[in-house]
Amino acid sequence: MNMIGRRKIWYALSLLILIPGLISLMLRGLNLGIDFTGGSKLELHFEHAVTVEQVRTVLDNANIGKTEVQLAEGNNVIVRTHPLDQSQRNQLLESMKGQVGELSIRSDQTIGPTIGQELARNALLALLLAAIGMVAYISYRFEFKFAVAAIVALFHDILVVAGLFSIFYIEVDSTFVAAILTVFGYSINDTIVIFDRIRENLRKKKKDEPMDALVNRSVTETMTRSIITVLMVIFVLVALLFWGGASTRVFNLAMLIGVISGAYSSIFNASPIWYDLKQIEKAQRRAKMKAA
Repeated sequence: MNMIGRRKIWYALSLLILIPGLISLMLRGLNLGIDFTGGSKLELHFEHAVTVEQVRTVLDNANIGKTEVQLAEGNNVIVRTHPLDQSQRNQLLESMKGQVGELSIRSDQTIGPTIGQELARNALLALLLAAIGMVAYISYRFEFKFAVAAIVALFHDILVVAGLFSIFYIEVDSTFVAAILTVFGYSINDTIVIFDRIRENLRKKKKDEPMDALVNRSVTETMTRSIITVLMVIFVLVALLFWGGASTRVFNLAMLIGVISGAYSSIFNASPIWYDLKQIEKAQRRAKMKAA
């Protein structure tokens, strides 16, 4: 497979998704849920099983605005709304009892917007520290150009996930942050496997073998392994997305997009970026020799 020869096509396909996503992120950002904007969180225990639709109908009739409803074990329901005063809270609970069924309050708390801001800040810090650690480790075990190519591919995956969530204005909660961090850690695996094969083949490289042929051969040798591994993960995530419950839907969707994007960037972006960096280095070396 002529992976390197067609690398501009792979870059263009990535940009086709990244550019609309970046524009959407700049113009309207993400649809932040109550975990980030702050609000009230009620955990209610009903005497009998209820559905999300029943609870949401009561919330819609109360004109509370943006809400989140999650079913939990043991007939428990978690409701998140904007900050409610005591009279609104009492009125809502009375409506729940009358229209859905008898209930008791398991927990009642107000989430401040500073918690969401702290969560986002910590997530960005975690991403930054993870990126620095990866660059240091990959540079030590491989070389700095491998590290740069891997980090570019990882941020490609993060931006694809965030961009698509922004384009479709899917509401994000705290599990979205967990998914982003997981994608960041997971996607590096395939990239490292391919880089390891390139490094191995570099040691056995024949003098007359062009670099692009070596990279193509390395990617092809690991292609089957990469596809099978990713498909197994995708099967699980699709099952969780449809049957895993509402509470983990955002996490599963973000993971699914991230894993697919990670597989693509590992195969079609990371190695071609490394190849281009090597070509730039080669051209610079030639220029220096001519100048000398």
